[in-house]
Amino acid sequence: MEIEQKQAELIDHFVKQASALTASALGPLIVEATSHPSLFAFSEILAVPTVADLEGTENSVYLGLLRLFAHGTWTDYKDITGQLPELVSDQVLKLKQLTVLTLAETNKVLPYDQLMQELDVTNVRELEDFLINECMYAGIVRGKLDQLRRCFEVQFAAGRDLRPGQLGNMLQTLSNWLSTSENLLVSIQEKIKWADSMSESDKKHQKDVEDRIDDVKKTLSLKKLHTVSRPTLTTEGTRRSALNLVE
Repeated sequence: MEIEQKQAELIDHFVKQASALTASALGPLIVEATSHPSLFAFSEILAVPTVADLEGTENSVYLGLLRLFAHGTWTDYKDITGQLPELVSDQVLKLKQLTVLTLAETNKVLPYDQLMQELDVTNVRELEDFLINECMYAGIVRGKLDQLRRCFEVQFAAGRDLRPGQLGNMLQTLSNWLSTSENLLVSIQEKIKWADSMSESDKKHQKDVEDRIDDVKKTLSLKKLHTVSRPTLTTEGTRRSALNLVE
């Protein structure tokens, strides 16, 4: 929460600064924003009208620089190095941090070999130091370094700015998820109804069995009573007959 609050404060600060400057004076501000160690989101700054006005001007390279930090990676920068201002060390670090976030968007297990290639890191020790000191301690990712499997298992990664066209894909993904969830809910409800009906059937069957048991018990009781009564009557009749003979 503290990191998110800090992000929001920094974004608000740079948006206000950019809104107060003319397009020709935005270069140093954009360099400052892309160098700031605690700022990792730039879409709000890109949306400032004076920043958008850089398009097609002699300072358009700073608009390209800001777009790179909003959506690009270290590899992207190397591909267009001559088209953008040279990065200072803080910007290089920031872009490599953002590169890790981009990789973590689609894969939760990042092989060391892939990371070293994407970040221009030459050995595992340097890579692990970077992930621990510059990424995990910065709060932008959480995860586990697996030296045996030579990979970084991502448990959490901060989100980056949405790339052009990415919002539509996200909405489609969410729509598909919603449809799947609704179908699953219908299936669960049907299973609940079936379970309820089976429960009622079981209860009815149990009652029928109990009623039959009661009927059997009553029948047995009547038979027992009848069996016990007959000998009594016979004994009494015999006694009377004997008395009559005596008399």
